[in-house]
Amino acid sequence: MTCENKDCDRELDITDKICPLTFVHARLAVDSMKPGAVLAIVLNEGEPLENVPRSIKELGHKVLSLNPIPDLPGSYRIRVLIR
Repeated sequence: MTCENKDCDRELDITDKICPLTFVHARLAVDSMKPGAVLAIVLNEGEPLENVPRSIKELGHKVLSLNPIPDLPGSYRIRVLIR
């Protein structure tokens, strides 16, 4: 999955990571982006799905969407507006 449809500025796949590294990688990506940019994160259900969106919100960013990925059972894609 990529940002080819222009719904994000960058996409990060953390499906091969386990907690707490899922958030560490997401945080590094968020911190490298400018306000107004949109980051898409692909992650697995379970702890990553519970913890990453919550932690992103706690940092003051906005979760724009959180949707399952039909072609990847158990995986989700969230879009985050960097503030």
